[in-house]
Amino acid sequence: MRRRGFYVLLVTVLVMIGAGAVALISTFTQVHGSPEETARAYLLAWESSDFAKMQRLVVDPPKDFLDRHTAFGAKMAVTELTLMPGTLKRLGEENAELPFEGERLLRDIGSWMFSSTLQLVVADRTWKVRWGPEVLHPALKNGGRVTLTPVDAPGVEVVTRTGDPLPTDSAADFYTHMLADMQDAETKRGWVIDAVGADGRTTRLAEFKAPAADKVKTTLDRRVQAAAARALDGMDKPAAIVAVNLKKGEVLAIADRLGEQRNVVASKFAPGSTFKVVTTFALLSAGLSPDTQVACPGSYTIPQHRSFRNDGEVDRGTISLRSAFAHSCNTTMVEQITKLPMESLREAAGRLGFGRSVTLGGVGGECGQIRPPTDLNWLGEDAIGQGSVTATPLCMALVAAAVGDGTWRAPTLLLDTPSPAQGDEPTVRLPEGPVEALRSMMRAVVSEGTAASAGLPPGTAGKTGTAETGQGMPNAWFIGYRDELAFAVLVLGGGSGGQSAAPLAARFLSGI
Repeated sequence: MRRRGFYVLLVTVLVMIGAGAVALISTFTQVHGSPEETARAYLLAWESSDFAKMQRLVVDPPKDFLDRHTAFGAKMAVTELTLMPGTLKRLGEENAELPFEGERLLRDIGSWMFSSTLQLVVADRTWKVRWGPEVLHPALKNGGRVTLTPVDAPGVEVVTRTGDPLPTDSAADFYTHMLADMQDAETKRGWVIDAVGADGRTTRLAEFKAPAADKVKTTLDRRVQAAAARALDGMDKPAAIVAVNLKKGEVLAIADRLGEQRNVVASKFAPGSTFKVVTTFALLSAGLSPDTQVACPGSYTIPQHRSFRNDGEVDRGTISLRSAFAHSCNTTMVEQITKLPMESLREAAGRLGFGRSVTLGGVGGECGQIRPPTDLNWLGEDAIGQGSVTATPLCMALVAAAVGDGTWRAPTLLLDTPSPAQGDEPTVRLPEGPVEALRSMMRAVVSEGTAASAGLPPGTAGKTGTAETGQGMPNAWFIGYRDELAFAVLVLGGGSGGQSAAPLAARFLSGI
């Protein structure tokens, strides 16, 4: 009996020793925590920028672990980070992975979403994160880079009076100069995020478009602008068309193909016979009428001064002033103006805008220029739009508008924003008698004079101009108005105004 009790005791002791050994072995081999706990703790620490805690949860973290995170956040302008864990996937007893979604809020840019994965392993009996740069973003794997690049866009969109985009279906460069300057005056910024692989290949990750440009309404009329632009298609010479509302001075169209160094607002050219509108206004203001009989010889010599000639030295004999104007008699204009006081022509020009400064869209200049004559030869040249007389296409369109409405108006390009001539009253009322007479004379130019064969639509009144430049072919002009639309057409090197500029005006008016 005693021996049997001894054996029972021995077995009991051995069982207890074995259990203790198993417990001791289990204590030394047990894995602490779970991959879920480690992953979630890491993501929470990352969200709060607790990089020290993150580093403790990583197996063999790189020495620059902290620097990599802070540098990436600064480079990408990160102000806030939100992380959303997915479903953990076990890959074995000591391996797992947790996909997660991230949202980075970028300062003054927007929200940037990304996806990545935490790799989890057992190290030192503890679940830890096996970290690589791809945890920050998958594009950083194997030496890749992520770039944040600004993209500037126009801060101002210049649109028509109705808010529509300006027509772009023509080669006419009507954006050059004033409109381009207006659009470039302010920029807005967008951003792009790109992944650049080790092989240099770039992949677009995200795009943050610049805020919509502020629309600036101009006075430009889409239909009139498109017609002016299309009219210049196919032109083999520098040319321009500018149109204004004759009752408001609003610029309705600018089709400018004069080249980068010239424009319709600031560049002045000799207006040639279109300036006879001004000369005739001076004559009518001095008492002449459209029916006054005047001489139109082939050539005329100012007493004790130089001679002037008509085109082709055509002699029309004695005709009415209306007919002389319609057929653009140089000799008539020279003879009649030299009978008036010398200052008469400049005074008339001043009432029609010459000498005034105008600005459109940041581009400004003198509307037109005529210097005080020192002798009758000078006055004679000025009377036919040569000599000291120069004018911008805009200025000549305003001259036509002043005749059509009876009031000279400073031009405007921005809707509901007056742009008066600098230092001057924005309007000048013209005497009714001379203006009414000029209207009938400009209608005669189209019905029976130098523009009769140009194909201009009914109701058009105007004046042709051929301006000698001293180099090559003359510049061709045509100015006029129809209904409430006034305009000027210029073709550099175009030759005769009646054969070049007037048909171009007809194409423009027919296209509206």
